[in-house]
Amino acid sequence: MSKFVMDANWLHWHQSPTKPSFVVPEGAVDAHCHVFGPGDQFGFAPERKYTPCDASKQQLWDLRDYLGFSRNVVVQATCHGADNSALVDALEASSGLARGVATIKEDISDAELDKLHAAGVRGVRFNFVKRLVDALPFDSLKRIADRIVTRDWHIVIYFESQDLPELYDFFTSLPTTLVVDHMGRPDVTKPVDGEDFALFLKFMAENKNVWSKVSCPERISVDGPSKEYQDVVPFARKVVESFPDRVLWGTDWPHPNMKSHIPDDGKLVNMIPLFAPTKELQHKLLVANPMRLYWSK
Repeated sequence: MSKFVMDANWLHWHQSPTKPSFVVPEGAVDAHCHVFGPGDQFGFAPERKYTPCDASKQQLWDLRDYLGFSRNVVVQATCHGADNSALVDALEASSGLARGVATIKEDISDAELDKLHAAGVRGVRFNFVKRLVDALPFDSLKRIADRIVTRDWHIVIYFESQDLPELYDFFTSLPTTLVVDHMGRPDVTKPVDGEDFALFLKFMAENKNVWSKVSCPERISVDGPSKEYQDVVPFARKVVESFPDRVLWGTDWPHPNMKSHIPDDGKLVNMIPLFAPTKELQHKLLVANPMRLYWSK
């Protein structure tokens, strides 16, 4: 297999994160993270938009233990395309402590879907971030959705807030549970009670099948790490308090495509009580909700 050379401007994941002062509840799940390669074992897709550093399953498990978590939900990274080999390898090596979200194509066989399910896959990801993927075939995505609904899988959707109006009707036509990555990346320079975020809150309020990850403040913040991403807190807290039974949290390790900085994973964990200020909300966010979505079937 050819050697992969990571992009010259790629930011490597944090090598010595802070030990978090916030102690997560027993059984907590990091519900959004990735594995990259290793490239000499699981090659990156020819159509990829980026070539990352390696980030192995064992390094992910080490971080999980260090931060105090018990389980992971590993989301297929776009650099691997629809080849889910690295994801499946991680799930099969996890002793049941990881579940997965795959990327699939319409022509996938039922036998391959069965194999993914047996490995621990419980959802598929549709990426609508235009700088990361080429034009999306909506009819094909709808046909994929119609196939996976019979397996009680869900769909993870990744989009940016300015694109929600044009995607709204398509999203509401999908028959499965939907899980939105990172609150749809709201514009935090605008008010939390403003028009833009109101559409996202309406999307969740009027569609009981829609969940949200309150993750990635480092991607959403304008203030940045020097102000500890405080401009994201009102948005995440609004979502958690409004929809406590349909929220998830994750590190997003190893933080693909960050341009300005790599966050300290321990400090991200310390933000959780700002998003979910009570023990009851924390338990739902970190334990009850992800267990219901990923381990109950």
